[in-house]
Amino acid sequence: MKSKYSISLEAIIKEFQLEEIYLPTCAMGIKISSTEVDRPGLALAGFVELFDPLRIQMIGKTETKYLSELSPERREECLDVFLKLKPIAIIITSGIEVFDEMLALAKEYGVPILRSQTRTGEVLASLIAYLNTSLAPRITRHGGFVEVYGEGILILGDSGIGKSETAIELVKRGHRLIADDAVEIKRVSSKTLVGSAPELIRYYMELRGIGIVDVRHLFGMGSVKATEKIDLVINFEHWDPEKTYDRFGLDEQYENILGINVPSITIPVHPGRNLAVVIEIAAMNNRQKKMGYNTAEEFNKRLMEQDFGEEI
Repeated sequence: MKSKYSISLEAIIKEFQLEEIYLPTCAMGIKISSTEVDRPGLALAGFVELFDPLRIQMIGKTETKYLSELSPERREECLDVFLKLKPIAIIITSGIEVFDEMLALAKEYGVPILRSQTRTGEVLASLIAYLNTSLAPRITRHGGFVEVYGEGILILGDSGIGKSETAIELVKRGHRLIADDAVEIKRVSSKTLVGSAPELIRYYMELRGIGIVDVRHLFGMGSVKATEKIDLVINFEHWDPEKTYDRFGLDEQYENILGINVPSITIPVHPGRNLAVVIEIAAMNNRQKKMGYNTAEEFNKRLMEQDFGEEI
């Protein structure tokens, strides 16, 4: 799948510690924009009708065994058909030696050749996961993002409502900060959203009246985290005495982010409420729901049984 985002081949080389066999140009200038990775068995056999040159091609022991059993002339013919398509990059796995014909044709057509000492299956799975994260659809939301009892809590609300103050209180209580003010959200799968901070402001927080503080230096490395899955969205809003707020938790609310519905709750804010404690309870309650126990439903079931018993 082609993404509107891209990542340099150099970043992939560094991430997976790949050996550079041949690079036609600087790896920083070669941009990868597809999350798909192929093993070119059909292309080497001559079927190239659906070949996508934007995908990284991975050659392991199976493809090497097939090529090694061909005559030198036939092997060169197969590799010429394949490399003439100019795939964005080829990774040779398991430390396999590169065929002389492949290296010569790669230089002729300007195709990068890289090598990994790791087995094909491991490289394939890791690379696909890495590309899905690096090239994922993303948006930036104004808010705070913390990890509370293992749950990723995205805090949204109007400017000045107390998101940063609540986040710093949670950090003081032993939880971890991921982002403050701006949260970069990526859709890394059909069910998963991951949040992080833009690199420029990572681990920094603005507290009105104090200014910018470095949470990592103030509270230590254990107080921050680079990324986290978004498990729950909490919307802060100013207390409205005319509004009826959910008191039992039976009404399930969701926040749609990048096409994924994330459980959400709305917390009214007014002086005197300990929002950090409220968020801790919300995180534990959300975790409990995922483990199969819904307090609101159990309580409602008890009420229904009592009402039914009284009628009898």
